Amino acid sequence: MKIALYLRHIDHASQPVFGELVEALHAKGIAVQSVTDGDSVDGCDFLFSIGGDGTLLSSVQFVRSSNPAAFPPILGINFGHLGFLTTVGKEDFGAMIDDLLAGHYSLEQRTLLQINDDAYALNEVFLHRSEESSLLRTQVFVDGDFVATYGGDGVIVATPTGSTAYSLSCGGPILTPNSKGLLITPISAHTLTLRPIIVPDTSRILLRVEDAGDFTLGMDSRRRQMQGSVELNIQRAPFTISLIRMNTQNFFSAIRDKLMWGTEVRQ
Repeated sequence: MKIALYLRHIDHASQPVFGELVEALHAKGIAVQSVTDGDSVDGCDFLFSIGGDGTLLSSVQFVRSSNPAAFPPILGINFGHLGFLTTVGKEDFGAMIDDLLAGHYSLEQRTLLQINDDAYALNEVFLHRSEESSLLRTQVFVDGDFVATYGGDGVIVATPTGSTAYSLSCGGPILTPNSKGLLITPISAHTLTLRPIIVPDTSRILLRVEDAGDFTLGMDSRRRQMQGSVELNIQRAPFTISLIRMNTQNFFSAIRDKLMWGTEVRQ
């Protein structure tokens, strides 16, 4: 077995823990390959994303559209704070490795967004006005039909995975990972009646900004400054990626534990 280890940042206090993970893998006879931005993970059985949700989202960059089947399942190991997408904490290495070797885990297939045929996002694509502009007007089309002009701070197109991220903070609903839908969520809409909508994940979504000043294009944790007129063609990618869940976990347990659903506040 060979495992790719991907981490973007690690603080000084976590470095010994990372060393313990590598030693634990070697002790089980598992080959380890550390990867950085731009590397290939072909030939690896699993990809360990080490950090928080931002690190896991960044690991999507390793997908090769020419051979997506070679992309290994991702296991998120939380060295961060919330870690909604991550599966295990840094205190659970021993049991996690044993369960992985024994096949005691499940795979969740997650939808990706494909943007203009050359980029991918696991959570969302969004447009957001700059601090200097008072309003960003984005024309939204679904399968060629004009939906509306979204005037406000911006607009989000999210996958079911991304429904618990930026879209949720803007009032969007939560979708389970196997839902066959995409979310279009306004950000601080200028019109109160403009609300989030769910469209089939077979839809082709066009976001068009015309003659705007500076604004931001976001794809998961990546940011790009834009200006002028822009068209974004967004659709479901023709392949999925797999996230690993250990057998004691599922989507709803993650919501309860990390988003504190059903938690009573007592004074």
